[in-house]
Amino acid sequence: MKNSFNDLLGQLVRPKSAKPEPFVELIHGDCLVKMKDIPNNSIHLVLTDPPYFLDCLSDEWDTEKINKRKKRAGIVGGLPVGMKFDPQQGVELQKFFESVSKEVLRILVPGAFFISFSQPRLSHRMIIGAENSGFEIRDLLAWHYRNKAQFKAFSQDHFVRKMNISNLEKKDLIRQMQGRKTPQLRPQFETMMLAQKPKEGTFVENWKKWKAGLIDATRTLNGTKSPSTLMTVDKPIREKYNLHLTVKPVHLLKHLIELFTIGGQVVCDPFLGSGSTALAAIQAEPEPRSCIGIEINKEFLKIAQERLRDFNVIQGAKNA
Repeated sequence: MKNSFNDLLGQLVRPKSAKPEPFVELIHGDCLVKMKDIPNNSIHLVLTDPPYFLDCLSDEWDTEKINKRKKRAGIVGGLPVGMKFDPQQGVELQKFFESVSKEVLRILVPGAFFISFSQPRLSHRMIIGAENSGFEIRDLLAWHYRNKAQFKAFSQDHFVRKMNISNLEKKDLIRQMQGRKTPQLRPQFETMMLAQKPKEGTFVENWKKWKAGLIDATRTLNGTKSPSTLMTVDKPIREKYNLHLTVKPVHLLKHLIELFTIGGQVVCDPFLGSGSTALAAIQAEPEPRSCIGIEINKEFLKIAQERLRDFNVIQGAKNA
């Protein structure tokens, strides 16, 4: 699996009997810049987990800042998210995601799918951004994880005790609240936007030309009879060297790739992170898929290379 993306483009003009060899290509840089190097109508699935928050949307993704965010998970601007909620965050995310979606739309073949993970409270912004870019929104999927997640809601009693009111009033207010906490339920799922690039003609006509736009309904999870919008997969156990904060299960990504593509096709992840999408693509059944992964953070790219080492795929990464 040591072909490059340019090698694949050359293989596409060969006789249909000559099957392209799958490859993995890692690219370091800003996806808004690097996706411009990918030709129109050349990708069969974009599967990604973009940054959700404003402090992750800049290009200053150094390891020190990542570790600081890890230590203060759930904190925005120095305050718990239950205390500081900025709606402008979602607006900026929508603008950012709309720019990404326009490039994704261009590189996907007609009828191909765009799947993007999102925190539930921000999923509507990402969906609007994709729809504004020309995508058809097909569904909203959910990754359900059974692992015990942290319950981050917190009491307001200590704020009441600091109020400039009498002790009697403080006790009465605390009694009225009855231990109520900030509106943060224990998280048990993440949403996934399922968007589709408009087809050329009917489903059959589009499939005949592009081999995209239809799903493999035999691909199921957890012994179900048919593929479902609810996908229950436990959170993965990260390698000790893997510092990425939101690693997705390879098993789940593999299922999505098998559901929406066929063997030998090309998957792209514009926010590769620690490489889970690439790992899933090369393990897809019954045949592996190729993967182009773009990542702006050099440390994450090194982690992705380490994780891919056992699969004898490309270890080098193009520079920004």
